[in-house]
Amino acid sequence: MTDAYQAIIDRCAGLPPLRTAVVHPVSHTVFDAVEEARAAGLIEPVLVGPAARIAAALTEAGQAPDTYEIVDTEHSHAAAARAAQMAATGQVGAIMKGSLHSDELLGAVIHPQCGLRTERRISHAFLMLTEDYPRPFIITDAAVNIAPDLMVKADILHNAIVLWRVLWGPARPKAAILAAVETVNPKMQATLDAAALCKMADRGQIEDADLDGPLAFDNAISPAAAREKGIVSPVAGQADILLVPDIESGNMLAKQLVFMGGADAAGIVLGARVPVVLTSRADSVRARMLSTALAVLMAEARRLGQVK
Repeated sequence: MTDAYQAIIDRCAGLPPLRTAVVHPVSHTVFDAVEEARAAGLIEPVLVGPAARIAAALTEAGQAPDTYEIVDTEHSHAAAARAAQMAATGQVGAIMKGSLHSDELLGAVIHPQCGLRTERRISHAFLMLTEDYPRPFIITDAAVNIAPDLMVKADILHNAIVLWRVLWGPARPKAAILAAVETVNPKMQATLDAAALCKMADRGQIEDADLDGPLAFDNAISPAAAREKGIVSPVAGQADILLVPDIESGNMLAKQLVFMGGADAAGIVLGARVPVVLTSRADSVRARMLSTALAVLMAEARRLGQVK
């Protein structure tokens, strides 16, 4: 797990620091990760929010306010809107959540007049690193889309495939469409969506990945479980991407792996014109650093024309 973590951090070496709007950082705890990311050369932070509250938070964190660029706004809503505007006009290359609600920040990012939306639905991806699985893998969507329908799931999957290929391409990731069972059941919508997504891949509507589903979690990640069920598949037992049925199942799966399994989980919002680092107050500095590294690599891929 440490090797995989360091390999991603090392990928950012030699890249210029990513100018990043840190939105409404009015709690001193935000600056542990911000300062570490700045010291590592990952980001050039621009603090967007009420200047007096930001200065107080910096002082509480033991840092001098005049060492950061601060863009003064009245409140958190204004900070989110200003950060989105700065991203849309190229003043920053990424957005990082500070001390505000995720929906408040993302509301500004997806506002029609902002200019950050693409043809894809925005979605969240957790990059998971755990000693219990032989490779990094992605869980999506566990934080943004509540109950995605078939076409939203197609966009969520597309975004995750793009992230995986930025990190490890040009190989094709193996994407498992999760459900409670591995057979199609007309009473279980997740199984119908899984079957439809696989057929969409057969018809070229979803590209650059190998898909299989429905697959239960055990036979998606365990070769032994897949063999026991008689599943013959290039994906079963070795998935790189786990597409979950809804936000509840994804959120519980990811947090169980972190808090009971000791996994590292880096979170990033995809599908906008800039990456959005969407971390939680409960995240470790290590997880926030990894999330920031993902944003740096995604922004560089977009600059090179590898991401539309």
